[in-house]
Formats: sequence, C-alpha cells, structure tokens
Amino acid sequence: MDKKLLAAALAARENAYAPYSKFKVGAAVETADGHIFTGCNVENASYGLTCCAERNAVFAAIGSGARSFKALCVVADTEEPVAPCGACRQVLAEFPFEKIILANCKGLTKIMTVAELLPYGFGPEALEFEK
Repeated sequence: MDKKLLAAALAARENAYAPYSKFKVGAAVETADGHIFTGCNVENASYGLTCCAERNAVFAAIGSGARSFKALCVVADTEEPVAPCGACRQVLAEFPFEKIILANCKGLTKIMTVAELLPYGFGPEALEFEK
C-alpha cells in the first residue's frame, strides 16, 4: 500500500498551484477503511492564506466523513524525503495515524510517527479540564 500511496501523492503533486515558491508538494491519506484522499499545496499572493498538501488531503478526507487513518504520504522534489511543516504536524496530531511517510520524487522514503514529528504536541487531552 505504501507504493500506491506514494503514487497517489506524486500524482496529486502535479496539480499543485505554486506560482510563487515553485515548490510543488503532493500528499495522500489512507483511511482506516482503505480509501485514499489526495491534496496538493495551493499558494496565494497573500502568503498566509496558502494551504499545504498535507492539510488539503486530511481535510478532503474529513469532509468525506473519515475520522480514522492508517497513513499519510507527503512528497516533494527534494534531496531528502520532505517533512511536513509545523502547522501540518499539528493537524496530523489531531487524528490517529499509524504512520507518516516522508518521500521525495526519487523514491526515497522515511517512515515516522506523528509523535516523532511533533514531540510534546498539543492535543485534545490538553483541553480536558478538571471539573
């Protein structure tokens, strides 16, 4: 399934809208029931409104009703496998992922957990207050 997820992320990368940075990123999410959702980065002239591929893929899955995930693969044309930005790491920490696959266009991959990507992350448990 990792190869299928990487292929989906590479295909999504082709749809990236990156006229400013020229840094195209693709992502693919596999849900617990085996469905795959993809996303690409979408830049904006007002840079703060840009949305990353990882978040677009997760949000597409969420919008379709998914709440449980097996894996996410993110890919870019980099020397080493690309890692999610901090904002994307925080979004990933919101949901249960078995693994995160970092990849590049040459096929190099690195498998990590969300906890490895975001140690001491802020999660739902931080919002559980004593009564």
